[in-house]
Amino acid sequence: MTRVLHVLDHSLPLHSGYTFRTRAILAAQQALGIEVRGLTGQRHAVKDGGGDVEIHDGLCFHRTPGEPYGLPALREWREIAALAKRIAEVAREWRPDVLHAHSPALCGLAAVRAGASLGIPVVYEIRAFWEDAAVGNGTGREGSAKYWLTRQLENRAVAGADAVVTICSGLRDDLVARGVPAEKITIMPNGVDLSLFGAPLERDAAFAGQLGLGDGPVIGFLGSFYPYEGLDDLVAAMPAIVSAVPGAKLLLVGGGPAEAALKAQVEASSAREAIVFTGRVPHDQVDRYYALVDVVCYPRKAMRLTELVTPLKPLEAMAQGKLVAASAVGGHRELIADGMTGTLFAPDDPSALAASLTKLLADRGEWPARRAVAGDFVRREHDWARNAMRYRDVYQALLAHGRFKAGLAA
Repeated sequence: MTRVLHVLDHSLPLHSGYTFRTRAILAAQQALGIEVRGLTGQRHAVKDGGGDVEIHDGLCFHRTPGEPYGLPALREWREIAALAKRIAEVAREWRPDVLHAHSPALCGLAAVRAGASLGIPVVYEIRAFWEDAAVGNGTGREGSAKYWLTRQLENRAVAGADAVVTICSGLRDDLVARGVPAEKITIMPNGVDLSLFGAPLERDAAFAGQLGLGDGPVIGFLGSFYPYEGLDDLVAAMPAIVSAVPGAKLLLVGGGPAEAALKAQVEASSAREAIVFTGRVPHDQVDRYYALVDVVCYPRKAMRLTELVTPLKPLEAMAQGKLVAASAVGGHRELIADGMTGTLFAPDDPSALAASLTKLLADRGEWPARRAVAGDFVRREHDWARNAMRYRDVYQALLAHGRFKAGLAA
């Protein structure tokens, strides 16, 4: 039986898109008969402060002691060294066949260092380029020294890994343009755990009334409020939408860096009575809010991050039986066929957004068929139970090479 140690930035019990994808991957691999464990770096300890080994949702996670410290660059190299040391300790005890590191590059570089000393093959999985994610989150600037350094670390991790995985074609094509051999890269698309998202709840009319949503229709966004999500464009489109569809409401579930600016924008909007903020809600309550929404909207702005990376949430919305409308950035175009599995509109354009949403809300007769097509697409192309088989193929190809295992065998 193959054993795989997953090297991670952070994990459960923290809740994020990163940890939910990790949980889905590890659970699906377990179901295939692969033994899995996770190992997080020092940044998780800063966020959570848990013990050395923790069990969450039936999954085992090892922790790296200590906290990052020191000047930039030196701090990151210390993190890599601490994580590589911890990987080696766990590997000598548990004896994994494969080290599977997940972005950021700090995890990849630590796994490459440990794998070389132990004779264990390394898979490095890129979910996003973290220098671009920093720009999108407003914590970095393209062209800065930090941006350049992060990119160089990424290139080094890719070069040192024995196999590379990306979540979409956009990331793969960017790596190939940098000179990475195409045959080294496998696409492992985002997936949905249909045991969690495949059985949507019925709409709770009383709950809708408590929130002031009335009979709708309801446009919704459920997630983190980052500037790149383009929620300001959605708010700006609401007066035109409400004018065309008087009962329309906008439900915003979540919070984040852009929250204060959005609330100020809503207060100044003529459609403010049609817009409802809930704040952050417990993860086990998210389904109740999904059930209130007719159309889930993702108005991401056009930038490197959104052009290259496919998000997870549109797939979850499709699995929930919801209509999906999204800006036509590259990451959305990989997931959504306009007029079939969803509706696409021009990014950074509130007028185009309003026109598309107004038309979609008026075409109620098309809703059942479009929901069915989108649901079939998710079950066929993005079910984790099926996608996880691709990992097994990558692992088996690496383990077929006799040069590995020398370190642990010594």
